[in-house]
Amino acid sequence: MEDKNLQLLKERYLKTPIPEELDSMVNKALEEGRRYTMKRRNIFKRTGVVAASIAIFAAVLTVGINSSPTFASTLIKVPFVGNIVKVLNFREYIVNEDGFNADIKVPAVEGLENTELESSLNEKYLAENKKLYEEFMAEMEKMKQEGVGHLGVDSGYVVKTDTDRILSIGRYVVNTAGSSSTIFKYDTIDKQEGILITLPSLFKGSSYVEIISENIKQQMLEQMKADESIIYWVDMEGEEDTAKAFEKISPAQNFYINEEGKLVISFDEYEVAPGYMGVQEFIIPTEVISDILVSNTYIK
Repeated sequence: MEDKNLQLLKERYLKTPIPEELDSMVNKALEEGRRYTMKRRNIFKRTGVVAASIAIFAAVLTVGINSSPTFASTLIKVPFVGNIVKVLNFREYIVNEDGFNADIKVPAVEGLENTELESSLNEKYLAENKKLYEEFMAEMEKMKQEGVGHLGVDSGYVVKTDTDRILSIGRYVVNTAGSSSTIFKYDTIDKQEGILITLPSLFKGSSYVEIISENIKQQMLEQMKADESIIYWVDMEGEEDTAKAFEKISPAQNFYINEEGKLVISFDEYEVAPGYMGVQEFIIPTEVISDILVSNTYIK
C-alpha cells in the first residue's frame, strides 16, 4: 500500500507544472534523493524511501510556494503534502500604470480539519480583495478621465503566529492617495478545535473592555514619559483638547495571540496616534486579565 501511494504521489507530482527556475532545483533534489535512498536502502528499506521522498518534496515546496502561486495552489491535490501548507497566495491582482499601482495578494488557508471554516475564511479573503481591486479600478478610471491624481494600494498578509494550536493571520491594506493609511485585520484560529477565536469568547463577561482599556492607557502614558517623540491621543492631566483622546477598545477590537500566548491589541494608523506612529500594538500582561479569562487554553 505504501509503494502504491508513493507511486501515486510521484505521478501527480510529475504532472504538476513547475516554473523553469525550479527545474534545476527539482532535478538536483530528486538526484540527491536517489543517492540517499540507494545508500541507506539496506538500513531503512521502504521507510527510508518514504522519508527521503518527503524531504525532497519539502525542499521543493519551500521555494515553489514562494515563487509561484500556481505551483502552490496545486499542492492541495497531492495526498498529505497539502497538510503541511498553512497559508499561501491564492491569487494576486497587479496594476502597474503611470501614477497608478496596485498589488493585492489574496491569502488562502489550507489544511484545517474544519473544512467549513477553511472555506468560509478563504471565501471572505477572496471577496474582500476582489472588492478592493474593483474599487481601485473604478477610482483609477475616474481619475484618468479627470486627468489628475496618483493612486496606489498594497494589500497582503502576514502569519503572526503559527504554533501547534494557534494560527493568527494578519491582512493589511495600505492606501496611497496623496498621503497614506494602513489598516490591519486579524483572524486567530484554534487549529485543534477548528474554531475562529473572537475577543469576547476569551472572557467571562464584558468587563475585559474596561480592564484592557485602562492597561493600554497606562502603557501609552509610560511610553510618552520615556520618549518625547512618542505621542498618543490619550487623556493627560492638564490637557484641554481631549476630543481625539482614546477612551476604550471596541468589544470586537482587532487582536491576535502571539507565539508566547499573550494577547495583543492592535490599532490602525491614525486610530490612537498621529500617522507617523503607524499601526500600534499593545501586549496585555496576562496577570492583568487572568481573573476574567474563560480558561488558560490560549492566553498564558
